[in-house]
Amino acid sequence: MRIAIAGGSGTVGERVTRAVRKRGHEAVVLSRASGVDVRDSGAVRRALEGADAVVDVLNISTLNVDRATEFFTAATATLLDAEKVAGVGHHVALSIVGVDRAPHGYYAAKLAQERLVESGDVPWSIQRATQFHDFARQMYDGARLGPLHLAPRGRVQPVSVEEVADRLVEVVEGGPAGRVADLAGPQEESLERMVRAYARAQGAGGWVPAISLPGGLGRAQRDGSLLPGPGAILGRQTFDAWLSGPDRD
Repeated sequence: MRIAIAGGSGTVGERVTRAVRKRGHEAVVLSRASGVDVRDSGAVRRALEGADAVVDVLNISTLNVDRATEFFTAATATLLDAEKVAGVGHHVALSIVGVDRAPHGYYAAKLAQERLVESGDVPWSIQRATQFHDFARQMYDGARLGPLHLAPRGRVQPVSVEEVADRLVEVVEGGPAGRVADLAGPQEESLERMVRAYARAQGAGGWVPAISLPGGLGRAQRDGSLLPGPGAILGRQTFDAWLSGPDRD
């Protein structure tokens, strides 16, 4: 198969690209780094000629709901239009477990993206996954009060990004299936513990106080709304195994 990866130069995209090639398929990377701006309809159409499927793992680093929604809806619309013209038979989108239970901020933008895919003309699959193991790093780096790092409270079930990539390729190979089973890590974790464990692994010995993030998304993170349901597919790598491995940075 000829599989295009939108966002193929990013954290998830690079791994999807490797997984696509490892399973014997041809990978086409759609990213600015590869010379294809996913919001340039002409460039996307040319890149998708002969493609059988598109895996969308695009991301934007913002917590602003308007900016995130504009990015995801514009990029998704461009992809879907180009796919229809090129005759692509399968659009696979990566989303987040619980976006419909906590439609706030970035999650609201991902939910808007899902709805575009569901209402489009290209046969589709949506794979929701929980946060990746390096969510602990993101929280450690981002949740700060002056020089002090903070540990947000939360119930999470982090999953290996490598396992997410492998699963996305499996979904492509299985053909359009709508909303497929959620993907999550092997066990529930405390986000507070994860952040502190990450700090220790980095050699940081200072105080990392716990905080409760405000707003609807913060509440959902604490009350378990973002955990997978009983029908989820569970990965194998635990957070602690990731933390002790070579890829934690």
